[in-house]
Order: sequence, then C-alpha cells, then structure tokens
Amino acid sequence: MRAIELQAPGGIENLKLVERPMPVPGRQEILIKVKASALNYRDVEIARGSYHTKFDLPLVLLSDGVGEVAAVGAEVSRFKAGDRVCGTFWQRWVAGSFVMAEASYQRGGPIDGMLSEYALLDEQAAVLAPAHLSDLEAATLACAGVTAWHALFTEGKLRPGETVLTLGTGGVSLFAVQLARTAGARVIVTSSSDEKLARAKELGAHEGVNYRDNPDWAEAVLALTDGRGADHIIEVGGPQSFAQSLKTAARGAQINVIGYLGGSDGSINPLNIFRRQVTARGIPVGSRQSFEAMNRAIAVNGLRPVIDKVFAWYEAASALRYLEHGSPFGKVVLDHMR
Repeated sequence: MRAIELQAPGGIENLKLVERPMPVPGRQEILIKVKASALNYRDVEIARGSYHTKFDLPLVLLSDGVGEVAAVGAEVSRFKAGDRVCGTFWQRWVAGSFVMAEASYQRGGPIDGMLSEYALLDEQAAVLAPAHLSDLEAATLACAGVTAWHALFTEGKLRPGETVLTLGTGGVSLFAVQLARTAGARVIVTSSSDEKLARAKELGAHEGVNYRDNPDWAEAVLALTDGRGADHIIEVGGPQSFAQSLKTAARGAQINVIGYLGGSDGSINPLNIFRRQVTARGIPVGSRQSFEAMNRAIAVNGLRPVIDKVFAWYEAASALRYLEHGSPFGKVVLDHMR
C-alpha cells in the first residue's frame, strides 16, 4: 500500500510518498481502507518539529480519518467487513476520566495515523460513522468534533439558556457553535472577519464580535450579555487571549483551554479566577464514549461538519501549508479516493 511518511523533523517538505507492506489485522484489530482524512494544527506542528512532544520517525501523520472495514482479525466483535468507521485519537481511552488515556497510544503520533491507503485500528479504538455524513464530512469528527463535545457536554454539562463563547472560526469553534445551538444555548463567536462572523451566524451563532475592530473584545462580549459574561468559553488562542477570555467569564464559568494559536507567551492574574470562581481545564480531545455520544447527537439533529477546502490525499504537503497560513473557516480535508 501507499503511505505518506514524515521522514525527518523540521519541515513539511520532509513528507514522502512511500510503499509499505499491506497491514494484516491481528487479534481484535480491523483493517480499514481509508476514504478520507482531515488535518489538525497538531499535524503542522509535528511536521515542523515544533510540537511539544518528539516522536520517532518515520511517522504517518493525521489523527482523523474514516474508512471502510476491509478485513477483521480474530475475536473482533464490534465491527464487520463493509462497516464505515472513524478511528479515535486516543486508542485506549474508551471512557471515564483522562487518567484512563495513555500517551503512547495517540493516533498520528506516536502511532501511525491515517495518511495512507489502509490503516490498522484496534476495534476498541473505532466508532461507526454517522450514516448521513459523506466520507469527507465524517473524516473531520475525531479531534475537532470530539474536543468541542467533550468540553461542552462531557465535562461542561451545558444546559439550555447558558451562553457559549467560541474564539475564532476553526474546526473546534464551529463544531461548538453547531452543537451548542442544538442544545439551546446562546452562542457568541469572535473573528477578525465580518464575512466569517456572518457565516457563523448562518450556522447558529446568535452574535459575533470582530476582535480586529474591537481589540478589547471582552468588553464587547460583556455588553452583549448585559455584563453577565459567558458560561462556557472555547479558548483556542492561548495565553494572549486567555486574559480577555477570563474577563468575559460569568461567575462560575468554565474556560476550556484547547489551543494556543496566538502563541505560548503571556501571563494572567490568578486572582481573577478566584474572584469569579472560574473553572479552567485543558481539553485533550475526548474518550470513545464522548465520540459515540456526539455521533448520536449529530445524527439526531442532522448536523453537517463545515469543510473549508478539500485536497487529494497525495497533496498532503500543500494541505498542511494551507492550514498553516490560510486561516480556514472549518476543516481542511483530504480525499483518499482521488
């Protein structure tokens, strides 16, 4: 089979198309023919050599993907040939708290990811894809979708009438918009683009704040909520935006720390956490249980992930560069059937 390997650290140009032996499923393993995969900023960082963890190379990137079960190993009971499945990011985090996750079993590093024609999955590390979604749409779910769901529902226990603030219009933030709206929450989105804010409103956001026009965007969010603030904040900017996120927090709010697109340098005053009795937590994607619960909600509500751009899978290097520099609205996806 063909696969694309990262063969050396330090650059996207180190991705190479190679031939590998066809995997054979072992006990309780399934072999899938990959139909589509999706990119996360983590993939860019691993390729660039700037990710906080170093992995052995060569490595097949991409944590997200969907495929058809081509063969099953001995004692497989959860799937059969022909099923359409998504792999999970955490291979051994089935349910429960994060203490159940094992760092050495993350797909796309250190375990080979989905950037290949076929992939081996443990049957416990896969879920059925929602039937109404296309392969390209289903490929986006494993990280961005599950992260938003885990933050708002598994951990956040989101309730109707609460206010959700999402920063930006990347994959996690747009999943949060759609999922929160279906739960009856009020949704506020930030962006540097009025066009993107308008598109976010079409997805279900109630209000938008242009942070380029409003550098102190926390004040704008507070004005929209009559000074009360947001109950759930999807924080993807990092330390530089965290201070303003904290300023927007309602009393007893939850700040879900997911990314650091704005950089890793900055400082906050912890007294502000104390004064508002805010809960700040890191969201490391989520368990298989969260994935399955999210898929049920997506199916019931007929939700469709937002895709910004599709590349052929062998154009992975171009797709990674686009993700790094293109400021996409939604997910960047690779079509493995081209």
